[in-house]
Amino acid sequence: MIDFTSIEYLKNGNERQIAAYDSIQKLGLLKKLKPFDPILVGTIPIQVDIEESDLDIVCCVANNAHFRQLMEDFGEYKGFQLREVFINEVQSIIVNFVSDGFEFEIFGQNIPSEQQNAFKHMVIEHLILEAQGAEFREQVIKLKRQGYKTEPAFAKLLGLKGDPYVAMLEVIP
Repeated sequence: MIDFTSIEYLKNGNERQIAAYDSIQKLGLLKKLKPFDPILVGTIPIQVDIEESDLDIVCCVANNAHFRQLMEDFGEYKGFQLREVFINEVQSIIVNFVSDGFEFEIFGQNIPSEQQNAFKHMVIEHLILEAQGAEFREQVIKLKRQGYKTEPAFAKLLGLKGDPYVAMLEVIP
């Protein structure tokens, strides 16, 4: 199993993963976010990304003011946006910006990073991909190119019913 809590695995990945690693390192992003236990999640780590896929980083944020202040450092980047929303009744901070051809989305909640749904989804999806093989991976990518989000694509291929974001948390590969 890949240690997704570190981005070192990206250095030996595909071209897009190597570019993502370089971009993250160039920004010093994980060093800046270290107090918030950052973890790269999403489609690029598990190689089901498409051209429009962004780099998603989840963080455990107990002090919203400190996190917001740190995120303002990225205010000069193209597309910078910082917003606070409630997701599943949990206060969340979402920061978006573009650098090195990648859109970044930094997501903070006062939940340990490894317990956030985005991390759990990625680990489950990785295990499914390992079990199902290359053809399944290509089917996920094909659905994503047709407009499906990742969890709905997996749910469709696995025949899961109901809310795909909830259903994926119940899958044991």
